[in-house]
Amino acid sequence: MAAIAVARPVRRFRGVRRLVPRYAALLFVLFLCVGPLLWQLSSSLKGRDEPVYGADATLVPHDPSLQAYLRIFEQVPMAGYIANSLVICALSLGSQLVLPTMAGYMLSRRGWRGAKAFAGLLVASMMFPFEAIMVSLFLMTGGMGLVDTLVGVWLPGAVSAVNVFLMRAAFSAMPDEVEDAAVLDGATEWQRFLRIYLPAVKGSLTVVAINTFISAWDDFLWPFVVLRSEGNFTLSLGLSRLAQSWLGYDPRVVMAGSMIAILPVIALFVLAQRWFYRGVAEGAIK
Repeated sequence: MAAIAVARPVRRFRGVRRLVPRYAALLFVLFLCVGPLLWQLSSSLKGRDEPVYGADATLVPHDPSLQAYLRIFEQVPMAGYIANSLVICALSLGSQLVLPTMAGYMLSRRGWRGAKAFAGLLVASMMFPFEAIMVSLFLMTGGMGLVDTLVGVWLPGAVSAVNVFLMRAAFSAMPDEVEDAAVLDGATEWQRFLRIYLPAVKGSLTVVAINTFISAWDDFLWPFVVLRSEGNFTLSLGLSRLAQSWLGYDPRVVMAGSMIAILPVIALFVLAQRWFYRGVAEGAIK
């Protein structure tokens, strides 16, 4: 009995010793991911007299203030930037949730001889980086008269091949017997798609929605190429003006603008993380 009593603390100590490196690694990764965000938030709350850089700078502001956030709206038309970004996000969400979902569903169906050829073309389109086709896209956008328009920003990214394959994988995970039973019950193609398959891939749809929103909200390069007038600037493009010297460059204001840009993304992920983690594994039939 005495030996057993001594062995239990020893095993517990060994178990704790094995867990220490794991938690240390997790804390290090957490510091790398969250540390810059906390520093950015802290800098945005500092007053004009508090240093942001240097040996005297502190992580916690001595006198927290929202002056930097108020100055953003005085220097640039933030409300217009946010509205333009929301319009592009709405257009992108609509097209990316509808078109890739329907394409992925068709690619997952049996008996379609052109499915492999179509999938091969989609894979080939993913081989070229955006920078390689950016000039061609700009010329096409200009030929359609969409330069300096929000539609011109949205149209080249209206459909993503990655989302098509993501939805194809989600639909392919559905058992064939489910469709066979629905066919025997007299369900049409649209009824099977809307009432059986879509409810079973909510996780994948959430992944597509979050990735689409983040890409459209944070995109900078393509709006920078297409847009000309300030009234059409997106949030990411408009925030770049805060770093210009003629506006009176202030790192606190730049940090505040970055926080305004990242808060909607964080809020969206927090609200949708339940479905996001289910992802393409969603496929249970109730």
